[in-house]
Amino acid sequence: MSDESGPENSHETADRDGGADEHVSIWMLPERPARGPRPAYSRGQITQAAVRIADAEGLDAASMRRIAAEIGTGAMSLYRYVPSRDDLIELMIDHVLGELDLPERPSGDWRADLTLLAERNRAMRLRHPWFSEADRAHPSFGPNALRTVEFSAGALDVGIPIDDILVLVGLVNGYVDNSVRQELGWRDEQRRSGMSREKWMFRTSPYVRRLVESGEHPMFTRIVKDARQPHMGFDAAFRYGLERVLDCIEAALPDVPD
Repeated sequence: MSDESGPENSHETADRDGGADEHVSIWMLPERPARGPRPAYSRGQITQAAVRIADAEGLDAASMRRIAAEIGTGAMSLYRYVPSRDDLIELMIDHVLGELDLPERPSGDWRADLTLLAERNRAMRLRHPWFSEADRAHPSFGPNALRTVEFSAGALDVGIPIDDILVLVGLVNGYVDNSVRQELGWRDEQRRSGMSREKWMFRTSPYVRRLVESGEHPMFTRIVKDARQPHMGFDAAFRYGLERVLDCIEAALPDVPD
């Protein structure tokens, strides 16, 4: 990823006691200054250009310089709107989270709500392969991210501790992320070498047969002989796995009377 941190003092301000710098979130900064000329661009325009570039060429390609060329301005002028590279990625993440198109509030059927969230999250990540690379360990507090939190956590607000809600929502999100990474990995493999998953399985079958015949790997042998999931299409495999994840969540929830 390119190192474009922007002006040194644009994003951190010293606290009033003279201690360590205090981080100023992009979400705390106004879209436009209270005074001065009307801005020629908006954060939305810059973010949309960055997403278009990342979709087509990867996250690293979405540099300030490249975005500036896309919208027809100088790179340094963009820092008036987006102070740093980290801020840009934060805006990009929140922008595509807006594509999830979730209802205003959960329906009361937690399983249906989490299924909807998982399916739309998967579809969004497949449309934007860079998302998994850009997604951070720390949470985002953009408006679309917060809307997603309210919906997902609210779906499981059925009388369990908030820490349990966080773990269970994380279980669904982690499953989606892992599933999408695998699917994108096979996409990249086929694009790079022409090796589809089916071709790879055929190519490795002589060695797999030798492993099975050795009798030394009983669980691997069961996978080879009995598992259906490796032979499913990506959509079917995703739905199968998601149902198992939701079954685990159901087992952790208190009984809710009909």
